[in-house]
Amino acid sequence: MVSSVTAVSDLCNKSWYLSVHEQSSLIEMKDTNMVVHINGKFMENMAAEGHNFQMEQFQTRCHAYFRLSASVALATDVFEGHRRSSVSVSKCANINAVWASLLVEEFVRLGLTDQVVPLAISASAHQLTTCISCYDERSLAYHAVGYARGSLRPAVVITSSGTAVSNLLPAPLFLLGSFCFCHMFLEEPLSELFNVGIGYSFPTNLLLTADRPPELHDTGANQAINQVNHFGEFVKHSFSLPPPTDDIPARMVLTTIDSAVYIATHPAQGPVHINCPFREPLENYPREWTVKCLKGLDNWMSNHIPFSKYYNIQNFSVCGQINEVLRIVQDAERGILIIGALLLAKQLLWPVVTDILSGLRLRKLHGAFSDMDNLLFVDHLDHVLVSDSARIWWSQMLFYRYSKNCIIGSRITSKRISQWLAFHSPRSYILVDKHPYRHDHSHIVTHRIQSTVAEFAESLRNNYFPQKMSKWSRFLEMLNNTVAREISFQISAEYSLTEPHVAHGIAESLRDNAALFIGNSMAVRDTDMFARGWVGPSSSTLHQFLCDGLPLQGIRVAGNRGASGIDGLLSAAVGFAVGCNKRVLCMVGDVSFLHDTNGLAILNQRIQRRPMTILVINNHGGAIFSLLPLEETTDLDTLHKYFYTSHDISVKKLCEAHSVRHLHVQTKMELQLALSICQQSQRDSVIEVESTIKSNSTFHSILKWSAGQITNQALHVLSPVQDRVLDPVSLCKIEKMEYSMYRIQLALPLTSGPKNSEGNSLYKEGYILSLTLDDGSVGHGEVAPIGIHKENLEDVEEQLRFFVHVIEGSEINNLLPILRGSFSSCVRCGIEMAVLLALAKQRGSSFCDTVFGYADETDDVRMKRSGIQVCALVDCNGTPEEVSHVVSQMVAEGFTTIKLKVARRKDPLEDAAVVKEIRNRIGNWSYEEAVLFGSRVKHCSLQYIEEPVQFEEDIIKFCKETNLSVALDETIDNIKGDLLRRLEKFVHPGIVAVVIKPSVVGGFENAALIAQWAQQHEKMAVISSAFESSLSLASYVLFSYHLECQAAAISTARGNEPRSVTAHGLGTYRWLKEDLAAETISVSTHPNGNIMEASVEDAGRLLQRFKTDKRTIHRSYCGEQMKPYRWTLDDVNFSCSIKVQEVGIADNQVTVFLHGFLGAGDDWIPIMKALSASTRCISVDLPGHGESEIAWKVENGASSISVELVGDILHKLLSDATKKKVVLVGYSMGARIALYMATKYRDKQIEGTVLISGSPGIRDDAVRRTRLAQDDARARYLSSHGLECFLKTWYAGDLWSSLRDHPHFRKIVSNRQRQGDAQALAQALSGLSIGRQRPLWEELRTLQKPILLVFGEKDTNEKVHSETEDDLIINLLAQFIDRPLLAKLQCLKSTSS
Repeated sequence: MVSSVTAVSDLCNKSWYLSVHEQSSLIEMKDTNMVVHINGKFMENMAAEGHNFQMEQFQTRCHAYFRLSASVALATDVFEGHRRSSVSVSKCANINAVWASLLVEEFVRLGLTDQVVPLAISASAHQLTTCISCYDERSLAYHAVGYARGSLRPAVVITSSGTAVSNLLPAPLFLLGSFCFCHMFLEEPLSELFNVGIGYSFPTNLLLTADRPPELHDTGANQAINQVNHFGEFVKHSFSLPPPTDDIPARMVLTTIDSAVYIATHPAQGPVHINCPFREPLENYPREWTVKCLKGLDNWMSNHIPFSKYYNIQNFSVCGQINEVLRIVQDAERGILIIGALLLAKQLLWPVVTDILSGLRLRKLHGAFSDMDNLLFVDHLDHVLVSDSARIWWSQMLFYRYSKNCIIGSRITSKRISQWLAFHSPRSYILVDKHPYRHDHSHIVTHRIQSTVAEFAESLRNNYFPQKMSKWSRFLEMLNNTVAREISFQISAEYSLTEPHVAHGIAESLRDNAALFIGNSMAVRDTDMFARGWVGPSSSTLHQFLCDGLPLQGIRVAGNRGASGIDGLLSAAVGFAVGCNKRVLCMVGDVSFLHDTNGLAILNQRIQRRPMTILVINNHGGAIFSLLPLEETTDLDTLHKYFYTSHDISVKKLCEAHSVRHLHVQTKMELQLALSICQQSQRDSVIEVESTIKSNSTFHSILKWSAGQITNQALHVLSPVQDRVLDPVSLCKIEKMEYSMYRIQLALPLTSGPKNSEGNSLYKEGYILSLTLDDGSVGHGEVAPIGIHKENLEDVEEQLRFFVHVIEGSEINNLLPILRGSFSSCVRCGIEMAVLLALAKQRGSSFCDTVFGYADETDDVRMKRSGIQVCALVDCNGTPEEVSHVVSQMVAEGFTTIKLKVARRKDPLEDAAVVKEIRNRIGNWSYEEAVLFGSRVKHCSLQYIEEPVQFEEDIIKFCKETNLSVALDETIDNIKGDLLRRLEKFVHPGIVAVVIKPSVVGGFENAALIAQWAQQHEKMAVISSAFESSLSLASYVLFSYHLECQAAAISTARGNEPRSVTAHGLGTYRWLKEDLAAETISVSTHPNGNIMEASVEDAGRLLQRFKTDKRTIHRSYCGEQMKPYRWTLDDVNFSCSIKVQEVGIADNQVTVFLHGFLGAGDDWIPIMKALSASTRCISVDLPGHGESEIAWKVENGASSISVELVGDILHKLLSDATKKKVVLVGYSMGARIALYMATKYRDKQIEGTVLISGSPGIRDDAVRRTRLAQDDARARYLSSHGLECFLKTWYAGDLWSSLRDHPHFRKIVSNRQRQGDAQALAQALSGLSIGRQRPLWEELRTLQKPILLVFGEKDTNEKVHSETEDDLIINLLAQFIDRPLLAKLQCLKSTSS
């Protein structure tokens, strides 16, 4: 221990440092590492007070520091350890000293160590500065000029305020006047201390002038003159700092100095003036200040380099500065790109935040190319950051958990993203722009590169960048996609024309030769938040982005974002159209349009440009102010008059005055039509989109709320446990799936579909699924079709057998939307149920938490009720009195809602009599009968009537005529395709509810989408069962509970009164005499009331510990193995060995599957297993493919393969395999072989033929010869270049454009690469070419066996006709279609898709 005064003085002389880690506001900053320099007198006083210091805890080096007071200064973090001191920084410093020290320290770091009154104190106290004083400021300035000329580095001149500043004027004049002279003689490069990468050839200085604060100007205060831009044109740059305050981030001072030095030393160099106002500059007393103003300086304090380092791309490689930037990028553990550099994104594989002006936001992706698979475009970061949870997660992942973070970007549009970055101050922020200006309003840029984006990307090319962020990127991708789907849903579900809709679909109206010019204010913000690109087929005319051959086109986007003003935008857009020589779509607001109506005069002068379309969003004022906080605190009249500047000016009349075509649109359809007209026209046009400020503000609020909600839910789904919040998304695999058929007894006949009976008992059959994840978690699902489903039990089992095979080993992630489009109807619902319950068990969460991301401890919109109201179901059989008695018993039990099945009697008046007795619901008649019934019961207080008419087009008509409320039921069941588009016709307020059966509409995801649509339009979403067991009923109870929570949250967000509680159609539990589940669903009256409810807690418990009642299981299926074997043939001219695989019972009908070129018998395995319950299925590897081999006996002369030869080989193979006639199923090349066999062996062996994308051949001899030459050339390329090169060329063709969009495209190509013998494959390509095959068109006319033609749904009519060539042949083939086989293949088609 050291306690003597001498020792303390020695300690001071050696520049020992003491850490300031005490309980002060300074330590509130995360990861702050700061030290305090203690002068000798201070430490002497400390020692006298008994404070001891351990010398071995200190080290002796210091790179830099800045002074806070006469006794305390902050310095770099030059030693390790956590030590404490009684010094309180917040009490020992004033803000003037902080800013002055920052200024001086940054000059020192930039190499400006000669500095010629807080500024004077800080400069003189710094150990690395050399200070010279003089009573004549003019002499001091000239001295600085001489120093700069001699040392080749600028000097810093510091003066007080007032006339002292004016005395510096001759020096800048001298510097500028000697420009040419100095250029001739000074050629040495600037010292590396500058880190600016350039030399300068004449002296330059930086003039720091102290000033009085602005409140003293023009008041007669001493030494208070106007010093702002004091030197005018005689300095290269002038900047006036604000007076020091802790309300401004202190890093602003540093970026100001860094920018000033770069400007001063950059060609053409010149003096720079920085004006520094101070309040009470001569008082150096301690004053309180908030240490939070130092936020973002942690990294700066820990090193000795400037805060923002400037580079010029021209000297990037010459001065070796590229190495520093390379090091930062290569070492980055987390990074994002906020820049339109596709090449850089491809090289780094960092997530790309797509600003609208970058061109990548409206990207057009042409096909699923592997080059683009690893690129992640984050379009909706702005909306993601609406969520507090998302901001915390992003901050932890990008800034806190990984200290080596890096942002590469340029100026961005989103204020929310900018504020988020400013708050966290990335360790490395590389800003790239071609101009030399700062453009860093957040003061966070650490590396400023003057360069175009393309030049910067090129400078980093051909360097290795380790891939460290693939899992993190996957997480971001799912989060971004979830928000994108929600925004798309909200915009699509709002059927009125909204401003976000215009921005959302703007890319669809832009052709290949188009460009977009976006106005400021709401126009640019809406497109930045809501615009989307699209995926489409390749086009040879499209310019590939950055000319790099990548399958992505960036739309050229421009805007006047300099000062973000709204004037001159129309004229600028016309100039942009002339300059870029493209069709320009200009999107502006009405106030912007009115500010530049003279631009219409320029528009009329169409000289050397293409037609333009001006899209004016007319909400009759400045709508942006309605989205700002002032809208909540300012009265409406003031807003309209002074902020909205509301107007009634006619855009149409302005256009007429300038002879410009005007189109006025008020609906989505009108907008689409108007854009289409303009794009096809050669005239300039103005499209006026009608809107209102109020509706626009409301819809923006809904979108913001929805984005925040879905982000919170997604984060909860992805990170269910607290300690996993930081982990990247985890994938799990399905180990296996099994199913069992069950049969349970019913207490009552089903009210839907046929009634099953054996003797006097009623029963229901279905399948229970058991799905096991790779960690052993098991989930169960139920598939039990009845009459209202499109499938029967046989159809369902075929699909389940198919999935038992294909689902094994499949990866699933923790977001439900991955199931989109994978399954159909009740099968999909059952598999979804099994997957979700397995995930819930894996994560230890409930079913709803897994699906929808609600956390009990954080969800404010959770309902307080513990159950879901259940609607009772009554079949209207018997007299009105009998039915009324049944209903009265149900009411006594606690049912508040009764659903009565009507429309079963001949006379609707009989049903009306029943309703009058029990005041319940009604059913389905003809329109006239429904109206008659409605007229009789309209005073019975019915909540709504389900499907009162037979045809859906009469539903709205019925509502209008009877004024009765209607619910959709079967109409919802029958909706296919685009749900939102089909539902648009039912927004009528007379439709108050939709009844949703998850097993009919295609699972929980589709059901949730329909329910959300209903709630958005203030309709009830009623979940209904289809007589399933307690397994499904429990899932529906939890699902209904989620929807009730969601409805309450939507009502609150929209400012509406909460809707009454919905009774869900789960009363079918009363039909179950037996149950599949060992523990049955619990439905009882609420403990605190008399309402019949299904307990949410009991339903969750049933699912968590679900067990099957084994007495109900009749049989099980867990898959079956294929039976492979080899069949050989030794012929006179060749010998062959064919790989054969089969599955199924030997006595069943035989179906043989033949693959296409590059395929193998394995391609058919999923479908073969699906059919194996009723069919013996056989597949082969055709000669030249897979594991089949053929060897030619050259001495006998024959050495070529042909369709006829392969057909004869297969005929012999099948003769050995079975004595029965077979059905041939062939795809493409296999279809042609199958058709040949069908025509040759029609009476001996072939029972029927299925041709998938096959052709009888080419009739035209010239076309056939051309095709043969093409295939022979392809075969030679395959033979000489190998399979891998051939596949890249083969699948790049237009024929495979839709296949390239398939999510499993890469897997398909990978499987094709397993073909063993490229030479044999080349022989097959040439020998089996359709150009070499004899056409079979004439044989088709006499063929009597059934043939089924199958074409892909994306095949155009032209493609079909080019194959079949004759509609007469198609009609002829249709006469022989085997109807049962057609039905079966249609089922398989839906399964395969």
